[in-house]
Amino acid sequence: MKWTVKTTLMALTVTIGLVGCSDPKSTEATGTDAETATSTSDIPVQGVSDTEIILGSANDLSGPFAGFGNPAVAGANMYFDEVNAAGGVNGRTIRYIVEDHSYQVPKAVQSANKLVSRDKVFAMLMSLGTPHNLASFPIMDRANVPSVMPLTFARAMQEEGEFDRRYTAGSTYYDSIKLGMENLIAENNVTNLCVMYIPSDYGEETNEAAMDIANNNPNVTLVEASSHRPDETDFSGAIAKLKDSNCELIALSLTIRGAITAVGTANAMGWDDVKFIAPVTGFHPAVAEAPGGASEGLYAVSYYNDLALRADEPETKAFVEKYEATTGEDVSAGAILGYLAAKVTVQGLEAAGQNLNADTFNAGLETVSFVDGVTGSSVAITPESHVAINDVYLSQVQNGQWKTVTQLK
Repeated sequence: MKWTVKTTLMALTVTIGLVGCSDPKSTEATGTDAETATSTSDIPVQGVSDTEIILGSANDLSGPFAGFGNPAVAGANMYFDEVNAAGGVNGRTIRYIVEDHSYQVPKAVQSANKLVSRDKVFAMLMSLGTPHNLASFPIMDRANVPSVMPLTFARAMQEEGEFDRRYTAGSTYYDSIKLGMENLIAENNVTNLCVMYIPSDYGEETNEAAMDIANNNPNVTLVEASSHRPDETDFSGAIAKLKDSNCELIALSLTIRGAITAVGTANAMGWDDVKFIAPVTGFHPAVAEAPGGASEGLYAVSYYNDLALRADEPETKAFVEKYEATTGEDVSAGAILGYLAAKVTVQGLEAAGQNLNADTFNAGLETVSFVDGVTGSSVAITPESHVAINDVYLSQVQNGQWKTVTQLK
């Protein structure tokens, strides 16, 4: 069944806060590239056999983020199926085991423990949620299991635990929303900045970015910062208060439904001289296609241009057609990130060579560099940076579709 805007919104009614300790590494790479890192060549590697590589994920397939987790898994599996059909990676096929944690931290820990201890996965790919990943890192690190492109953009994904076991998809919530706010402030001479946020890692990073902008720009004042519950649906009072405070730019770290409702409430009030901006999690087709044009005018930061703007590009067109034919659903942000995560992983595995272990995989990933033909994004992982997608764009909802305003990074 195809995902409609209505069903997508129902599946995304909680904040998209996609949202450890580590033991010393048991092995160290001894060479300068993936092929020469052979320090564990005589030791069996978890999740790797002569014919197979096992990857795992603790994801949300039935909870509030099922509308994000399911497409991400589908996008990854579609890519892995293509790779396996062509002979796999260095003679090994990929098996991707996904456990459903329903966005509950205890279940995420149970899932991680099962995947690492029983299924013996080689790496975790696209595990969803900030607290869920943080609670699972100790389990993964004890077994030398890397975390690859988790479905969260919190700073902690890079800062917690061993650096060479952490690889993220794109810039943090903080960095990307700060770039977007700074652009709109400069372009529109904004002096009164405001924030509406959910007090989670996701929301707090937006609030911190706004505070830092105000602290470092003498022409900008953070006038209001209002905190909201994830299940809050009536923002009329909050919007009226922000209007009375003469807010000129409001950063929204709310749920998908909350962001649409906030912008729609302002539009219904006739408050048309205020601008709204959402973090990367707001860059979703369901937001742009909100009924009645409720989200019209909303800005959001993202790591790629909306695929509708690349409809004539051969690789983009082929990907969209194949995904829709395979799943019966429209391509969404989750599907795109799933495809990119799988592509990055495969290229890292290929570069690691036949002698695959956590060290050679790290060395292999640090050579990954390409311009993606589907999204147009630049992807590069280096020894200094384990952030895969290096682009940041600013887009705006115009006539029910995301339109690129400028490239910020």
